[in-house]
Amino acid sequence: MMLRTAEKLRSKISARHLERCAYVYVRQSTHKQVRDNHGSRENQYALLERAVELGWHEERVRIVDDDQGVSAKNAGGREGFKELVGEVSLGYAGIVLAYEASRLARNNSDWYALLDVAAVRGTLIADSNGVYDPSDHNDRLLLGLRGMMSEAEIHLFKLRLEAGRLRRVEQGTYRQSLPTGLVRLEDGQVAKNPDVHIRRTIELVFERFEELGTAQKVMRSLREDEVLLPRRQVAGIRAGELLWKLPSVDAIYGILHNPAYAGVFAYGRTGANPDRRPGRSERVRLPIDQWATIHQAAYPAYISWEQFLENQQKLTDNASDFDRRVRGVARDGGALLAGIAVCGRCGYKIRASYKRSHRYVCNALSETYREPMCLSLPGQAVDDAVVEAFFEAIRPAELDLLEEVLAERKQDLERLGRQHADQVKRTEYEARLAEKRYRAVDPENRLVAAGLEKSWETALRGLAEAREAAERFEITPPVPELESALRTQLEDLGKRLPELWESGRLAASQKKELLRSLIRRVVLSRPEQDAVEAKVVWVSGAYSVLRVNPPVLHRTTQLGNHEELVERILELAAEGHQDTEIARRLTEVGFRSARLPYVNRELVEKIRAKHGQPSLTGSQYCREKIEGCWTVPGLARRLGTSECWLRGKITEGTIPARRHPTTRRWLIEDDPALLTRLEKLAAARRRR
Repeated sequence: MMLRTAEKLRSKISARHLERCAYVYVRQSTHKQVRDNHGSRENQYALLERAVELGWHEERVRIVDDDQGVSAKNAGGREGFKELVGEVSLGYAGIVLAYEASRLARNNSDWYALLDVAAVRGTLIADSNGVYDPSDHNDRLLLGLRGMMSEAEIHLFKLRLEAGRLRRVEQGTYRQSLPTGLVRLEDGQVAKNPDVHIRRTIELVFERFEELGTAQKVMRSLREDEVLLPRRQVAGIRAGELLWKLPSVDAIYGILHNPAYAGVFAYGRTGANPDRRPGRSERVRLPIDQWATIHQAAYPAYISWEQFLENQQKLTDNASDFDRRVRGVARDGGALLAGIAVCGRCGYKIRASYKRSHRYVCNALSETYREPMCLSLPGQAVDDAVVEAFFEAIRPAELDLLEEVLAERKQDLERLGRQHADQVKRTEYEARLAEKRYRAVDPENRLVAAGLEKSWETALRGLAEAREAAERFEITPPVPELESALRTQLEDLGKRLPELWESGRLAASQKKELLRSLIRRVVLSRPEQDAVEAKVVWVSGAYSVLRVNPPVLHRTTQLGNHEELVERILELAAEGHQDTEIARRLTEVGFRSARLPYVNRELVEKIRAKHGQPSLTGSQYCREKIEGCWTVPGLARRLGTSECWLRGKITEGTIPARRHPTTRRWLIEDDPALLTRLEKLAAARRRR
């Protein structure tokens, strides 16, 4: 029977197959399997002997084992499998041997790709049970079933592992990996790290984040203060060791995002990425409300759960450059509402645009759906109105911020002093330990002695650097105390804040932080062309509605009361009022122009001229008589003399005249005797 089976297997192997090479594919899924499962590896390498039994010479057998410790879920990262498919497609492989189908692929796309190429090139597939020809329908059907079972098998493995893990989570026996700063004792209980230096460093990170507000600022401040972060290695030759490293943004984020520091056991913080594409992560961080399990007070806490939630919200707000629904960190731009201004039409965050002056622009729908832009508002007028509402909100409160800031700074310096002292103690211990190890080694063992001597030198160098950093810190000027006289002046800071606001001593980012302390968001809309409605939503949930009339920046016809403005100008002009007087009267009753908060003479003149309404001054200049009296231009033409000569005679008192009550032009009585006398004076002037 065995002979018949062997003959049946060899019947599929032709001389054409034996002319080519035989390829043995060896793979194990994880590094742990490579390290511990020696039997599986030996069985796969034994396929070389099977290839020899099938007729290949040992020198014609190639072993492909580049994918040791790599999963077969997909071909990405499996260089050995790619090489194997390439050899088959070039026609160099007569047969491919694998212990089972799951060794070659765990998904049908990679499996059938190999089968298709093998069928075209006439390459055989063999496992521990038989030899198969992918070009044969029956063999291909069997190979297809094995590929499907291999793909389903890994899915079942995952389900079983996940179910077992969830049972342990529910029973409270699941042991989660602990972050730096927490340790698991021999009895299974979790405690804070007994190393005071490590605990203080972790606490310092949370304190700095509460003070500065962003992970980048925390990283820069720690580097400036020469503070190192404790990090436990998870890979490499020093895996499991605790190392002190320079602060990095990733390390800061890792500490801030870990709920274990809030004493919380959390399971299911990540999920499958719904947008899985090449180059993207397979797992994404889930919102807190989607975490599978949350057990509070499971570990000793560095911060409270409420503080952790507040930190997560702050981190979410900081990541606003590509998200239109979060506030973002306060920056130094002049737009004070950047990050908290929301469009009243689409609900997206409004962006600040900086040109000659800043504007608030909402183009979210325009960029996404090519719809018209929602809003484009002049920013300064809106900022001024919201700031005034903010001052009104804080005016009843009496603030004493400076003393609190000084106290916090003093505490921060004390913490830094302890940090440097701990660092010096640690490096002293490491230097003594390195010296002890060096002196304990046999001097004849030069290789070991040289390595220990180098470690001692490194420890001494670290000790010198720590002492230098501590000495630089000791000469830092102390925090000044708040004198009683100065404190008295600042007790009513809430009343003095407007003056401080306008003094230029506050940076734009500081102003924004002050506004955000009370304002959650500002919803902007434009009910009319020349009006902006700003709904200020306070942190308490209450809101205030403000109406702002910013410059229109285009045409006066866009004003909401433009028709009424034109009507009033024509009425006043008809009554005989001059343009300057008309502009003053309209400004007093609340009218304005497009670009200015008042009505100017040029606007009045432009509207009056457009509607064919001459001014009383202009109309009187063209008339000879007004109310039966001569005008200066009319009488000058009658006498054949100049207007200047007549005005001089009026000033001398030679010619009696009075002024018009509205236009203030000179009017001369139509007296025949006066006219005869003026004709003689004009004639005598002409003879000279």
